[in-house]
Amino acid sequence: MPQVSMTVNGKDMSGDVEGRTLLVDFLRNDLRMTGTHVGCDTSQCGACVVHVNGAAVKACTMFAAEAEGAEVRTIEGMANADGSLGVIQQAFQDHHGLQCGFCTPGMVMSAAALLRDNPKPSETEIREYLEGNICRCTGYHNIIKAIQAASGQEVAIAAE
Repeated sequence: MPQVSMTVNGKDMSGDVEGRTLLVDFLRNDLRMTGTHVGCDTSQCGACVVHVNGAAVKACTMFAAEAEGAEVRTIEGMANADGSLGVIQQAFQDHHGLQCGFCTPGMVMSAAALLRDNPKPSETEIREYLEGNICRCTGYHNIIKAIQAASGQEVAIAAE
């Protein structure tokens, strides 16, 4: 079996892969980066979003061998150096942007890519960017608020 090498969350990693091994499977099964989820196997849900050389990629659509020599960032790489939650992760927690949590890693990774390219997105821009991510629990309202908060924008708190 051929070997693939890449930098994952700042660490050099490698492993033997079959040609048909998907990046999501290599990350989860070989490298034990289990925060990246397999949700649909059809590239519809976005639960497997990671960053490859800075671009948000659905890891179920890419072979591990295609990431040879790449810089890969997973949800595990989004925390601060001391292990505390990163800004986007903290915003998801503070604004209740998750329920079951299954889609959350992909949402956070997509949000990070959006905020890198558009530091102050409007609600409409956030909703359009997240069209490739499915959440079956939240109805997206709090996810939108979390991303706005992570961008430093004021978030309206609904009266309870």
